[in-house]
Amino acid sequence: MKTIDDIAALEALYDAAVPASLTKVVKRITPHYEKWINAARFCVLTTVGPEGSDGSPRGDVGPVVRIIDDKTLYLPDWRGNNRIDSLRNIVRDGRVSLMFMNNGSANVIRVNGTAVLSDDPEVTGSFEQNGKHPKSVIVITVQEAYFQCAKAIMRSELWTGEAAEGLPTAGQLIKEQQAEFDAQGYDDGYAEYAKGRMW
Repeated sequence: MKTIDDIAALEALYDAAVPASLTKVVKRITPHYEKWINAARFCVLTTVGPEGSDGSPRGDVGPVVRIIDDKTLYLPDWRGNNRIDSLRNIVRDGRVSLMFMNNGSANVIRVNGTAVLSDDPEVTGSFEQNGKHPKSVIVITVQEAYFQCAKAIMRSELWTGEAAEGLPTAGQLIKEQQAEFDAQGYDDGYAEYAKGRMW
């Protein structure tokens, strides 16, 4: 297989960047971006570290991040599987990217910047869900923000509401690696199990 191994060869394959794709980039959260991000209940957090990159879905019942000012976002680290891959990466290499999505919108908002973790009780205590607080909060300094053109969502028809058929369940994915695992029991009980572990 032929591969591309230098920038000149890569750039020769493509036309010049669409001018609007460059001029749309902002260096802070503007009022319109603030409105869009405040409506988002879901984002993907991407980090990088010595072992490689990590992409982590993040979601909440309200805004997935809190906008502190036009350069600062707080992302609470709600209860998960305790792998803490993203958090480890942030401690070692603060570069982060976020992709915010709103149900039904073909646009995606991208934010790039740097992050640190805080376990300051004033910060973690400012978030509360069902009497629970996050153990840490990801404090993101915005370096740039821009919307992604809608073509990827349009091509994929992501919001059509049609569920893909025949997908393996989470239990089946585990059982593929652990033959003795009770996939059916895991799948049948997960919704009830998750109720008490959302936050």
